[in-house]
Amino acid sequence: MKKRIKLTDLDCAACAAKMEEAIRKIPGVNSATVSFLTQKLTLDADESRFDEIVKQAAAVCKKIEPDCRLNP
Repeated sequence: MKKRIKLTDLDCAACAAKMEEAIRKIPGVNSATVSFLTQKLTLDADESRFDEIVKQAAAVCKKIEPDCRLNP
Protein backbone atom coordinates (compact mmCIF):
# COMPACT_ATOMS: atom_id res chain seq x y z
CA MET A 1 0.00 0.00 0.00
CA LYS A 2 1.32 3.41 -0.94
CA LYS A 3 0.17 6.60 0.73
CA ARG A 4 1.24 10.25 1.04
CA ILE A 5 1.13 11.68 4.54
CA LYS A 6 1.38 15.40 5.31
CA LEU A 7 4.02 16.47 7.81
CA THR A 8 3.64 19.43 10.14
CA ASP A 9 6.56 21.48 11.53
CA LEU A 10 9.33 19.76 9.57
CA ASP A 11 11.97 22.49 9.87
CA CYS A 12 15.19 20.93 8.59
CA ALA A 13 16.18 19.24 5.32
CA ALA A 14 18.91 17.26 7.09
CA CYS A 15 16.32 15.99 9.58
CA ALA A 16 14.08 14.95 6.68
CA ALA A 17 16.93 12.85 5.27
CA LYS A 18 17.53 11.23 8.67
CA MET A 19 13.81 10.46 9.01
CA GLU A 20 13.70 8.93 5.55
CA GLU A 21 16.67 6.68 6.31
CA ALA A 22 15.24 5.56 9.66
CA ILE A 23 11.72 4.91 8.30
CA ARG A 24 13.15 2.71 5.54
CA LYS A 25 14.61 0.45 8.26
CA ILE A 26 11.18 -0.26 9.82
CA PRO A 27 10.19 -3.88 9.07
CA GLY A 28 7.45 -4.00 6.42
CA VAL A 29 8.47 -0.74 4.70
CA ASN A 30 9.12 -1.19 0.98
CA SER A 31 10.10 2.44 0.36
CA ALA A 32 9.88 5.81 2.04
CA THR A 33 10.57 9.33 0.82
CA VAL A 34 10.44 12.44 3.01
CA SER A 35 10.23 15.69 1.06
CA PHE A 36 11.27 18.78 2.96
CA LEU A 37 9.95 21.06 0.19
CA THR A 38 6.43 19.59 0.04
CA GLN A 39 6.35 18.59 3.74
CA LYS A 40 5.17 15.08 2.83
CA LEU A 41 6.10 11.49 3.56
CA THR A 42 5.45 9.03 0.73
CA LEU A 43 5.25 5.60 2.31
CA ASP A 44 4.98 2.24 0.57
CA ALA A 45 4.52 -0.51 3.16
CA ASP A 46 2.90 -3.84 3.93
CA GLU A 47 -0.87 -3.26 3.79
CA SER A 48 -1.67 -5.66 6.63
CA ARG A 49 0.57 -3.70 9.04
CA PHE A 50 0.20 -0.22 7.53
CA ASP A 51 -1.37 1.52 10.55
CA GLU A 52 1.27 0.08 12.88
CA ILE A 53 4.05 1.16 10.51
CA VAL A 54 2.64 4.71 10.35
CA LYS A 55 2.70 4.86 14.17
CA GLN A 56 6.33 3.69 14.16
CA ALA A 57 7.19 6.27 11.48
CA ALA A 58 5.56 8.99 13.60
CA ALA A 59 7.69 7.93 16.57
CA VAL A 60 10.83 8.06 14.41
CA CYS A 61 9.96 11.57 13.20
CA LYS A 62 9.27 12.78 16.74
CA LYS A 63 12.58 11.35 17.96
CA ILE A 64 14.56 13.13 15.22
CA GLU A 65 12.61 16.39 15.28
CA PRO A 66 10.38 16.68 18.40
CA ASP A 67 7.98 19.25 16.88
CA CYS A 68 7.29 17.24 13.70
CA ARG A 69 3.90 15.52 13.39
CA LEU A 70 2.35 13.16 10.83
CA ASN A 71 -1.18 14.03 9.70
CA PRO A 72 -2.52 10.84 8.04
